[in-house]
Amino acid sequence: MPVRMEIARVLIRETDDTHVVELREVGGERVFPIVIGFHEAAAIERRLMGQLPPRPQAHELLASVIDQMGGHIECVLINDLKKHTFYARLRVRQGQDLRDIDARPSDAIAVGVATDVPIYVEPHVLEEVCQS
Repeated sequence: MPVRMEIARVLIRETDDTHVVELREVGGERVFPIVIGFHEAAAIERRLMGQLPPRPQAHELLASVIDQMGGHIECVLINDLKKHTFYARLRVRQGQDLRDIDARPSDAIAVGVATDVPIYVEPHVLEEVCQS
């Protein structure tokens, strides 16, 4: 069963290209970082601070398109880790169908923050990143 996570913090480094979103287990102690791009980090941070863009940006646009097509984003699921690369899915309900849409974790989290949906991580991913 996937583990519910929350964003612990977003680190934007102005002097290099390494930016991080840190996820923390809800009701637990496990925490792990995901390296992300500047634009995704900035989008996540803006939303967390309640700063809505005056016009839809890419993540808000995607959420709006899904909504206009009769879909509803249920959650973000970080479902795999291969060769130090995380994989994620946006779980979208459209009528009776539940669709898993492949996404980079940074984009999935940014869309999730924009739509206020929960973030989950598969247990095997959490176990692997929290071993050390």
